Amino acid sequence: MRDLLVLIICLVLTENSLAQKNAAAKVGVNVKESVLEWTGKKLGGEHYGELKISDGYLLFTKERLTGGFFEIDMNSIVCTDITDEKSNKRLVDHLKSEDFFSVIKFPTARFEITKVEYKSNTNYIITGNLTIKDKTNPLTFPVTFNTGNGAMTASPSMVFDRSKYDVKFGSQSFFANLGDKLVYDDIEMNVKLILQ
Repeated sequence: MRDLLVLIICLVLTENSLAQKNAAAKVGVNVKESVLEWTGKKLGGEHYGELKISDGYLLFTKERLTGGFFEIDMNSIVCTDITDEKSNKRLVDHLKSEDFFSVIKFPTARFEITKVEYKSNTNYIITGNLTIKDKTNPLTFPVTFNTGNGAMTASPSMVFDRSKYDVKFGSQSFFANLGDKLVYDDIEMNVKLILQ
């Protein structure tokens, strides 16, 4: 009877140990140091700037990325290419308005990972759902991990079509004959996630 009890205890401990090894480790995003860089292009030019990450984490199982999400503070949008203060404010106010991202109604955007394709220890292809203005669409893009200075950095680069999120201003998806008022639908995002 005693031997049976010892065997059961050993099996339970082994099972718990295996479960812990296979459990997903949740690694938080350092929101103070993480940043999203955006670029929007129009006929004859472009603007670019930054947004802050307000929340997020990544999940790792057996040291491989398996899931996660990050949230973007849409109120934090800034333009970094316009040096004139009034012109800069005019553009940022316009981006926050109903013409673009309606940040009063929709103060955050979100990306949630739904699928991870392993390429190497530092490279993955990620698929997930991007939600902007309460509209959700799938998005697939590469991400690279780097380790240095005691921190791990995830660097996804993605392009999304703003017309799928009801961002209409100057979009040929909604308006014809825009001429030099055309603003391209694709917006580039380079994200720097510093993990804690």
